[in-house]
Amino acid sequence: MVLPWTSCYFPRVPDPKTLFLGFFFGVVGLVAFRHGKRESNMVCLLLGIALMVYPYFVSSPLATLAIGVGLTAVIWNIWDR
Repeated sequence: MVLPWTSCYFPRVPDPKTLFLGFFFGVVGLVAFRHGKRESNMVCLLLGIALMVYPYFVSSPLATLAIGVGLTAVIWNIWDR
């Protein structure tokens, strides 16, 4: 039996795969953010921020992986432009 007030005191712990993927893509986002800031590349800077922030809003490991790979692929293609 789940009591209605228990979710306030005991929040769900995310899946370890989601935590690892969020950390990994957060580090990739930090690198992209620093590169965009140093090179004045606004697209790379904004994509780096997106990579650092999106894992907070996604709870599925598959969705985390798909979004992270997609954003990383875009950063990979615009890195030296």
